[in-house]
Amino acid sequence: FYDHDKGKTHSSGKLLYNARVIPYRGSWLDFEFDPKDLVYVRIDRRRKLPATILLRALHYSTQEVLEMFYENDTYNLSAEEAKLKLIPARLRGETAAFDIKDGEGNIIVESGRRITARHIRQLEKAGVEELPVPSEYLYGKALAKDIIDAATGEVIAECNAELSEEILDALRAAGIETFETIYTNELDCGSFISDTLRIDPTRNRLEALVEIYRMMRPGEPPTKESAEALFENLFFSEERYDLSSVGRMKFNRRIGREETTGAGTLGKDDIIAVLQTLISIRNGQGEVDDIDHLGNRRIRSVGEMAENQFRVGLVRVERAVRERLSMAESEGLMPQDLINAKPVAAAMKEFFGSSQLSQFMDQNNPLSEVTHKRRISALGPGGLTRERAGFEVRDVHATHYGRVCPIETPEGPNIGLINSLATYARTNNYGFLETPFRIVKDGLVSDEVIYISAIEEADHVIAQASVPVDESKNLLGDLIPVRHKNESTMMSPASVTLMDVSAQQMVSIAASLIPFLEHDDANRALMGSNMQRQAVPTLIAQKPLVGTGIESAVARDSGVCAVATRGGVIESVDASRIVVKANDDETPAGDAGVDIYNLTKYTRSNQNTCINQKPLVKAGDMVVRGDIMADGPSIDLGELALGQNFRIAFMPWNGYNFEDSILLSERVAQEDRLTTIHIQELTCVARDTKLGAEEVTSDIPNVGESALGKLDESGIVYIGAEVKAGDILVGKVTPKGETQLTPEEKLLRAIFGEKASDVKDTSLRVKTGTTGTIIDV
Repeated sequence: FYDHDKGKTHSSGKLLYNARVIPYRGSWLDFEFDPKDLVYVRIDRRRKLPATILLRALHYSTQEVLEMFYENDTYNLSAEEAKLKLIPARLRGETAAFDIKDGEGNIIVESGRRITARHIRQLEKAGVEELPVPSEYLYGKALAKDIIDAATGEVIAECNAELSEEILDALRAAGIETFETIYTNELDCGSFISDTLRIDPTRNRLEALVEIYRMMRPGEPPTKESAEALFENLFFSEERYDLSSVGRMKFNRRIGREETTGAGTLGKDDIIAVLQTLISIRNGQGEVDDIDHLGNRRIRSVGEMAENQFRVGLVRVERAVRERLSMAESEGLMPQDLINAKPVAAAMKEFFGSSQLSQFMDQNNPLSEVTHKRRISALGPGGLTRERAGFEVRDVHATHYGRVCPIETPEGPNIGLINSLATYARTNNYGFLETPFRIVKDGLVSDEVIYISAIEEADHVIAQASVPVDESKNLLGDLIPVRHKNESTMMSPASVTLMDVSAQQMVSIAASLIPFLEHDDANRALMGSNMQRQAVPTLIAQKPLVGTGIESAVARDSGVCAVATRGGVIESVDASRIVVKANDDETPAGDAGVDIYNLTKYTRSNQNTCINQKPLVKAGDMVVRGDIMADGPSIDLGELALGQNFRIAFMPWNGYNFEDSILLSERVAQEDRLTTIHIQELTCVARDTKLGAEEVTSDIPNVGESALGKLDESGIVYIGAEVKAGDILVGKVTPKGETQLTPEEKLLRAIFGEKASDVKDTSLRVKTGTTGTIIDV
């Protein structure tokens, strides 16, 4: 991942570029520039070291490092002057320090002038191959190779040494005729690695490994073996480091390789490629990445997170087994003595029981269930925190189109961090969101649909779903609105490659249930889609007069209706079950051919609303596979019905109304239009106390007969009783008294029964303000 600091680090406002390799598990590797244009490396965000230390640790010499990052200029040296083997294109943009002439002595570029593309063309035309250069031109250039005296074998000038008058004199004295320097310029080929090599204190691989060891484990004395083992384990060991298949695919794609598969660990060529790409970005070739692009954000599914917890559990088991084996008495141990599965079970239980992302399902109505299951969150373990998330992360990005809903997100501190999947979005096997498009060829719209991720979308020209087409599905108009490279623009139909599948494609299910959504203000649409989830199912559901057509799809997919699994004829129907005689052609051999659907009656949901299924079919009806046979809560004839169809009137300002209050007519109450059923579960626990056991009984001290009228002989209320506030539901007495009983007293108690005086009434009663009917005990 390549980025820059937006000029915030240094007071000059200079952009400092950095590259970061983030594995699925293992150490992070960062390369970064500092304000002096030196390249540094950080491992796991510790203190920085010159980046060339890492290259030396990878067995590269100074000369090999320079060869990888730079091209060379060759000079022929004579006693009087030096001649540069000219590659004209390399001079572009430089200011001539001396007159540049062609073979006949004509001046092409005067001293002090900037060399332009025209000058370069003239040089190429003139066929100038060698250019005499003054000694001053050579000063400060870095040698590309060690220069060795052929006679004595001694090194006259080291690789990467800056040329000076003394070195040139030494070269001439030793009779060196040719030498090479690295080619750098100010424009698009900076001397960053060469400069970094100069501040690098290490000279060979061992020194580099020791330096890395000191940075990772300060205060520990390094040995050759420990330094090598530590470095090997950082990026090259499969147990400690894994890019994952997604990471490898993204890595290869970013550094411009064709193949999408490869090793999970980093190789030497990988680290070099990261550094080369970073330097080319610093040189002005290539772009930095956008962290909020959906090609850089992937979905972690439940299975993947459970797998990670499972791995954590297994690592604990492994540690325990190693400890057990290292003990002295490991003779004759069986595998079941060694392995304890509890850590694995505990890790999984902890994940499903107390993880921030393992949530209690929102079951207010069918829509709230569906939306909760299609929720994607940037919070949680391995994600952001509310306080740290800035504005950019929360904002709507161009790549959200058709993948994440721009409307449905909570108001408040979580805005933009918790999102909903768009209607047709799905994840691919790498975990990136994809959305469907119809293929368009030469302005002709086909019915072939392909799913495309945000990474692949940028190259396409995509038309909207609402673009007019003629009978033979040709796009109409000279210019049509399209999206290309994350920008909206106008193009001709011939250049269009894809077209949206539907106008609902960009919004989530909750938002697509709002009729005429395009006329709504975005903020109010957000509130509307969030408020639909809070609708309580009414006693009698009523499907909307104005809908968007997606209501039946939500009802079917929500799982609260009874849907026929195969076709057949209804044998019998009552309120609690439907029996279907299946069609012969859908019945496999040996199957009885009868489907029984047991309906859910008056069950409590997570939010205390009522889940109740009502049959829609009668005996003798034919059904086919996928038919809805029974309505669930908030569903009317197989369509989602969250509210009621009221005739409403606006009151004048001097009438009965104030601000956003609503007046209801008496008929609304008479017809039970807004009546809802809530089911509450009350529990009563009889514990063993220090003073003896609590007892559930109808024999309660100081309570009149009338209060016990709804209890059976064991002291528990009977089913069907209508109760109001203060009524006893379960009679229970608790022993009271300061003394602890002796065994003799306990025996006497057991024989003759409790004395009424030393128990107190702790019955379960109906809460204030509650009335209702007991439906189950």
